[in-house]
Amino acid sequence: MAAGWKHRGSVVGLWLASLSPGGALLAQSPIVGAGPGGAVRILGTDLAVLEMQEPRKDLPCTVTPAKPVLGFDLRFHAGYEISVPLRELAGTENLLTMIFRVTPEEQKEVSHYFVQRVKVPAIEAEARGDAYLHGSFDLGEGRYRIDWLMRDRAERVCAFNWDAEAVLSARDKQMAVALAPGEVQASDTELFTEEPPVARAADEALSVKILVNFAPQNAHASTLLPQDATALVSILRSISREPRFGRFSVVAFNLQEQRILYRQDNADRISFPALGEALSSLKLGTVDVKLLAQKHSETEFLTGLIQREMTEASSPDALIFAGPKAMLEQNIPVESLKETGEVEYPVFYMNYNLQPQTNPWRDAIGRAVRFFRGYEFTISRPRDLWTAVSEMVGRIVNFKQARRTAGGDSF
Repeated sequence: MAAGWKHRGSVVGLWLASLSPGGALLAQSPIVGAGPGGAVRILGTDLAVLEMQEPRKDLPCTVTPAKPVLGFDLRFHAGYEISVPLRELAGTENLLTMIFRVTPEEQKEVSHYFVQRVKVPAIEAEARGDAYLHGSFDLGEGRYRIDWLMRDRAERVCAFNWDAEAVLSARDKQMAVALAPGEVQASDTELFTEEPPVARAADEALSVKILVNFAPQNAHASTLLPQDATALVSILRSISREPRFGRFSVVAFNLQEQRILYRQDNADRISFPALGEALSSLKLGTVDVKLLAQKHSETEFLTGLIQREMTEASSPDALIFAGPKAMLEQNIPVESLKETGEVEYPVFYMNYNLQPQTNPWRDAIGRAVRFFRGYEFTISRPRDLWTAVSEMVGRIVNFKQARRTAGGDSF
């Protein structure tokens, strides 16, 4: 579960705790489910409010549920937003305690409890406007009942209840969602956790090289927005989870900074913690003065990157570009692309583009991939990512088989 507090642009610290069978509150712990074999201990007054399942406004607040939405990580993300009049929180520091439970309709005997506490700073008596808080949790497919309450130190209570449904559209039914039906989990706030082991295919494992441009959708943005970072990491995770892929080389770069941020060569898994640590050095909006003096420095950087990575002695079974569109003043010259020589593996481009209708033109990376007779996929929705990975695997396998049959014909 994740949550936050906003008031006049400021952000105040928050922590998450779980209710354990022994009643202890463990900071930064996930939720504990209350099933037939165990009990979750909470205050009797709080439990009574949840059991009544009736709205309360002792502490005035407005709760707006967020409809479950499937993310690029193939998890349904649900949650809520709360608004509280600042005048209700006026005075010295306060503490808001939120407790809610999520119960799957098909498993009503198993409820999942969440506890979250938010420290409220001192607020002037004449303060106007509202304070906003939000929380989130992840679901598998299914229908759920959410019973929620919030109380302050004066024991005033705001309570609300709602139903939520996480469902795949008819076009998405073939996709494998990350959580099982009826499963409830706290939202993972750590983007670069280690990926669980994958049972790889027993036959010949494929090796892939991935060149990822870690950049925001908006080329002029000064920060990498969470939604952009999540999407790009989800692309990498989708590739790493494919059982037919057994060896991975990763080059993470930023075209704006014209810098390689991270490199991993021919490993049996992608090290996401190491990637996350390397990306912490990303400083968008700052470019070396020497590079500013060069008229087409971004094009030169991209040209050099492609030439180096595509002329290495060891060739992968496929080369995959990933990232948002790179609209440069000058595209890579064809003569420079010809210098890479004959490409003996398929080339792909997973173009992360949330609004393709606003920018339908091919970018610099897309033009280079087209030169190598590669394939470009526009990634705007989770279904696009799932389809792209499936199609890439099929094309790579078919390409290798065709080369064996033809005795080494070129791509």
